[in-house]
Amino acid sequence: MDATHAIRASKVPEVTLAFWVIKIAATTLGETAGDALSMTMGLGYAVSSAIFFACFVVAVTAQVAATRFHRFLYWAVIVATTTVGTTMADFADRSLGIGYVGGSLLLFAILMVVLGSWRYATGSIAVDAITTPKAELFYWVTILFSNTLGTALGDFLADDSGLGFAGGALVFAGALALLVAAYGFTSLSRTLLFWAAFILTRPLGATLGDLLTKPHGDGGLALSRIASSSVIAVFIIGCILAFTTAQAGAHPAAQRARD
Repeated sequence: MDATHAIRASKVPEVTLAFWVIKIAATTLGETAGDALSMTMGLGYAVSSAIFFACFVVAVTAQVAATRFHRFLYWAVIVATTTVGTTMADFADRSLGIGYVGGSLLLFAILMVVLGSWRYATGSIAVDAITTPKAELFYWVTILFSNTLGTALGDFLADDSGLGFAGGALVFAGALALLVAAYGFTSLSRTLLFWAAFILTRPLGATLGDLLTKPHGDGGLALSRIASSSVIAVFIIGCILAFTTAQAGAHPAAQRARD
């Protein structure tokens, strides 16, 4: 039983600085690639969401079925959640007409239900306690909705608050800096801080992606969405290859098995 837990646990990478660098890049890619399909290619939010959700289902099925950590597969699922999160949030905010505030509140409520269900079903929502397929499924559903919520939050702050994309990115970067300080100087729950950071990296990436690709009149740099997505994807691949911390982490379950 301990050996099985070790294999399962090793499929989740260790949370290090490299993890967060790749995560922010993946969220930025999710914004540019999601907008490329829905806007540049003109497929719309609903059709784009269906396409990206199908990609997410395929990727997460392969990830859960795998018996060991595959770094490119893991990050492919992360990117799938950021792209479908972008189009799903845009669909809720714009196509359903509930606005950024309504969309953010709806997605926050869904995320809290998922986290509560995960805690009730497994007893923990810690990322180092993912030792069963059930926990792993909850992990990925939580990531999906956290990335979707992050998109809505990013759009709300950049558009409705008047801060613009650069201002929004600075606000979210500042919020993440406060979380880093809380991690270093307080005894706040590490699980709480992880999920707070995970959610906030998404709107940071969303505002950075919009800053790159939105028209000059909207405060962006007007770069090509497809070209920007390609460059960011190459950067992510390079990081995965370069950083050893993109490998599976040494989690408690694995340590117990070795002991």
